[in-house]
Amino acid sequence: MMNRNFVFPSPVLLALAVMTMSATVSATAGAQLGPYATSPDAAVDLSDPAALAVVGGEWRYADAAIEVVAHRSVGADLKASGAANRTHDISPRAGTAGFDDSGWPVIEPQTLLQRRGNGRLSFGWYRLRVTLPGHVARHAVAGSTVVLEVVADDYAEVWVDGELPAAVGQSGGSVIAGFNTANRVVLTRDARPGQTMTAAIFVANGPLSDPPANFVWLRSATLEFYGREKARAGEPLETRIERNDAALDAIVAPDVRIEKVAAGFEFIEGPVWTPDGLLFSDPNANRIYRWSRDGQVSLYRTRSGYAGLDIGEYRQPGSNGLALDGQGRLTICEHGNRRVTRIEKNGVVTTLADSYEGKRLNSPNDLVYRSDGALCFTDPPFGLPRYHDDPRRELGFTGVFCLRDGRLELVSDELSGPNGINFSPDESHLYVTNWDPGAKTITRFSRNAAGGYGNGELFFDMTSQPGETALDGLEVDELGNLYVAGPGGLWILSAKGEHLGTIQGPELPANFAFGDDDRKTLYITAHTGLYRLRLKVPGRAR
Repeated sequence: MMNRNFVFPSPVLLALAVMTMSATVSATAGAQLGPYATSPDAAVDLSDPAALAVVGGEWRYADAAIEVVAHRSVGADLKASGAANRTHDISPRAGTAGFDDSGWPVIEPQTLLQRRGNGRLSFGWYRLRVTLPGHVARHAVAGSTVVLEVVADDYAEVWVDGELPAAVGQSGGSVIAGFNTANRVVLTRDARPGQTMTAAIFVANGPLSDPPANFVWLRSATLEFYGREKARAGEPLETRIERNDAALDAIVAPDVRIEKVAAGFEFIEGPVWTPDGLLFSDPNANRIYRWSRDGQVSLYRTRSGYAGLDIGEYRQPGSNGLALDGQGRLTICEHGNRRVTRIEKNGVVTTLADSYEGKRLNSPNDLVYRSDGALCFTDPPFGLPRYHDDPRRELGFTGVFCLRDGRLELVSDELSGPNGINFSPDESHLYVTNWDPGAKTITRFSRNAAGGYGNGELFFDMTSQPGETALDGLEVDELGNLYVAGPGGLWILSAKGEHLGTIQGPELPANFAFGDDDRKTLYITAHTGLYRLRLKVPGRAR
């Protein structure tokens, strides 16, 4: 995983990180393109009585207040398990499932602009109930994605049918998006006529640290309906497919197009699909971003790989490869910190590997978990300021490692630039790409009786391909086909090592991750942009 601006073995870039959850990304650091960047197929202004009637809508409102409640101080487990104390809560908790709002007054939709609450530090709940019709205007509702957009004065959080989906680093959607900023929440991705849904919108006056004299109110509230195509829409781009084997047709449709879904990054890498969307690194910028299912880009973690005083010497100080373990915990290759770490559920950072036989690792680059929890990773020197010649290096080789049962095992020390790494579907083989213009190879290691990997053999060789671009990231589908970031684009190889074809998009790919619920979308990190490609075959099960 190397920046294409640099020719091996000239210095590359990376940096490390301390966990920081944060806000939306500026236009220069990850512009949003979609989905829902286009006009909806139909829309309902929920402040218009006639439009609200189309969806059988009803609004109710009640003030909320802060109350003093019994609680416990933080304990040794970092949870509320310590000594008894007193703290504050919100009353009522009107977002929960089954909440009874029948005693609340019904408010007319045209009064959403009316100021409510008592001013200063005040809060309120709006509750909206809708029933989806068969059609809105000429749009058939069945199968649509339905989005609720609310702009509150000043902040809002939106519960849907008793749930408040929230994730680390999230800004917007169901949680506070910003000062008088739109919250956009997906109510359903597969609408059914007759379906009834309830949204509970908690509104707060702000800024919270300097409460104003004014009051809470809704500036606007809208339901938007998107057909299946618009709901998935990214920006389709010119895509060139080189077919070397008819078997490619079972993987890639002849008219498939690469879509751009976000842009404006420095150099993005190391993607992993999560229940909350795609996480990916920008090692140059020393950050991890999240792209949500709804097309929002937010900063998940800053200082993701390094925070040292000499960070200016590093071109790629940040994180690179990302992976989830069996418990859903994020595991990170930190270039500048030269270690592999795991973020625990309580936010504590655990170092899994930072040395081998008493010597510091070079700069862990990519990683993959086996189903039994074993963790394999590559360790080239690409995160060090001077690569192979960096005086900070302690190991005399660039390795492939496997961490099993708390013990770090060396799989291979024979590759000059071990990079992308992945398993075959049955985990009997471990594939590793090599970043070296003089040896653009994929090595396959076999699983041995002890559960480790060895007996490396050449699986595929691209060295004859022109250019300085070597091999980077690697993905595998459930049939054992390999997707490799190689010279000229995305190479697709069969499990037998046959070159089925190459796909070229606007930028050279760096790495990949299968995503979406059916695992048939290949997300592509490619320098400045995030792309995706819809395939016929799902990624291997994780």
